[in-house]
This record gives sequence, structure tokens and C-alpha cells, in this order.
Amino acid sequence: MTLKAACLALILALAAAAAPAQDRAAVERQFRGWLEQVVWPRAAEQGVTRATFERAFDGVRLNWELPDLVPPGTTPQTPKRQRQAEFGAPGKYFNRGSVDGATATGREMARRHAGTLAAVERTTGVPGRIILAIWGRESGYGRVAIPHDVFEVLGTKGFMSTRAGYFTDELVAALQIAEAGHAPERAMKSSWAGALGQPQFMPSNFLAYAADGDGDGRADIWRSEADTIASIGHYLARHGWVPGRDWGFEVTVPGTVSCALEGPDQGRPIRAWEALGIARVGGKAFPEHERDGEGFLLMPAGRNGPAFIVTPNFYVLKDYNMSDLYALFVGHVGDRIQYGMGDFSAGWGAVGGLYRSDVAAMQRALEAQGHDVGGADGLAGFKTRRSIGRWQQAQGMPATCFPEAAMKSALSR
Repeated sequence: MTLKAACLALILALAAAAAPAQDRAAVERQFRGWLEQVVWPRAAEQGVTRATFERAFDGVRLNWELPDLVPPGTTPQTPKRQRQAEFGAPGKYFNRGSVDGATATGREMARRHAGTLAAVERTTGVPGRIILAIWGRESGYGRVAIPHDVFEVLGTKGFMSTRAGYFTDELVAALQIAEAGHAPERAMKSSWAGALGQPQFMPSNFLAYAADGDGDGRADIWRSEADTIASIGHYLARHGWVPGRDWGFEVTVPGTVSCALEGPDQGRPIRAWEALGIARVGGKAFPEHERDGEGFLLMPAGRNGPAFIVTPNFYVLKDYNMSDLYALFVGHVGDRIQYGMGDFSAGWGAVGGLYRSDVAAMQRALEAQGHDVGGADGLAGFKTRRSIGRWQQAQGMPATCFPEAAMKSALSR
């Protein structure tokens, strides 16, 4: 290669390398314009002052490392890789360290805050063990560092993410929190999704549900453990927690009962599930006061893991975090804290580990056949699991109700 050709190749390579940086610089300028033209007028309508607005965004830039971003001029893509355990192998969500750590510290917190937990249970009907398990899962009882600037996270996701409208609303709510001075100085740190404080409330949830548990006239979810406990209890009560009912029970499901009967829209009295042959593990009876109440089949790994009959309270837990495994973790750890229960009777099978894009391809194929999978998002929720079971049954196959690698080619035929 001649010197001239080599120089030309170097110039072209440098230009190609610089292009993404130039594009990002242009997007950053669009971001600043969006803050001024969209966010500031909305914030001002909610009583946010210009000084608060400018402090919030002083030095804030787009965070390109956050998930589910859709920069201007691009189209949304189903992520290939998993980012959370519930997107892959369900059993990973119940790893030994997470379960044992949340249980052990939860028992310590149960002793330390017995009075507050009892008071909150009296006023909300939510058991203390459930509040403790959520607190442990969300922030390690306030011990886990929360790394991100909430205005960077919500600004980025409000400007360019798959749920931009939702995150823009949350950004305005975060500005309202800053304006009112609810958070201690420099405490507006969040998760990668924009959740705040020890209970990891989204900003709008803080405005709606944060509660004063220590009687000082403030709802401080950053520094006050009593306020954190009261706020979680208040949230669950307002979302419909039914006092006196449990969250659910591990069960055995005979082969004569289809896993495609799963879901909150296929409930029946617990005694009707019993009549089908479903029984609590270990030979235990269902509590008599629960047997006439509605129950729902839950099989988060299909036939490849533990099964449960859950109550409406399970779906209240899902209002806190829309994951079956999250709600199951909370119920399970709560039971371990209070009752000393051990692991689930059934083990988790070696399933999962697929790319979200592979699961999304299966979902689109099922949709084309008329199944309601809850959206082709690459996540194996209950609608996807039971749709797989129904498809398997229609093919004369044993229903497992969980995505497997071989299904992708079979579904595309």
C-alpha cells in the first residue's frame, strides 16, 4: 500500500470511529432541547421552580449504558441477552445467598422493629413478614448502595427509551420531590430504573404512598426505617391487600391437571383445586378459612419447577414489581422469616438461559396462531407459559409450559 493510500485509509478509519461520537453529541443537544421544551413546562405547571430544575440537571448527561434505550432515528430492538434472572433460568432468582441473607437480616429487623411492624400491621392488615421481605429484596434493608443520579436515569429514559412517556412522568414527579425538599441533600440516587430510597419507590409512588412511621411529620424513605416500613405497608394496603389471607401455598400438581390452567384470570375456589387432585406439599391441609377463597395456579417454570396455589394477595405483591418470581421471593422469604420454613419442596429444573430475542420469536409465532402471549417482549410470563402449554397439547405433546430451544424451529414450521 502506498503512503497516500495508507493515509487515506487512516482518515477513513478515524472518520468512522468519530461518527458515533458525533452522533451522540447531536443527540445530547437534542436532549437539552427536550428538557427545555417538554420537561420544563410540565415541571413548572407542577410548581417546580427554575432554580430546582437547573440544580437537578446541572452536569447531567445521557447515560448510554442503561437498558432498553431507543436513540432518535433508531427502532426498538428486542434485547438478545438477559439482564435479570427472571428473564432466564427461574431458579437463579432464588440463589442461596439472596434467600439466606434476606432471611437472616429480616429476622434481626423483625426483633428490632417489632413495635413498628405490629402497628403497621394493625392499621394496614399487611403482615410484618411481607413488609420485611420486600424491604430486604429492594435494598437489603437499606444496606445496599444506590448508585445512579435519578435525574440522569429518568432524563435518559424519558428522552429515549421504550417507555419514554412513563419515564417522563416519573421525571416530573422526581422534580416535585426535589422541590418539596422531601429527600435529604444529595440523596436523589436511584436504581437503573429510577426507583428511590429503601423501599425503592418510583417517584410517583413516593408522592402517592410514602407514609410517616415515626411520627415526626415527614415521610423519609431514605433515612427512617420506621417510615420505610410504614410506606411499604401503606402501598400494599392501597393496592388491595386482603387482611387475613395468605399469599399462597406450594402444591403438587398431578399430570391430569394441565399447566395451561395457570393465571390470574383462571381462578377458582381453593377447594375446587383440591377436588382436581392438587394438594399442599408435605401432606399439610389448606387452612380452612382459605378453602372457600379464590386461588390461582402458578407454575413459574412450567412443569420444570415448584408449583403454587396463590391468593389475590400474590397479585398485590406483583403490583410492587411485575414479576412472578419477585412476588414469589417475597412470599417465600417472609415465610422463612416468621415461620422458619425451608426451601421449596420441588427443585428448579435446568431451563431458561435463552436469549430474549429467541423467546420473542416464539411469542410472535404463537401470536400468529391466535394465542395471547401478553406481547412479544421476550419474557416468559404466565400468558406465554400457558400458550406454550396449549400449543404443546394441540400438537399431541406433553405440556411443559415453558420455552425451550427446540420450540423455536418447531413453531416456525
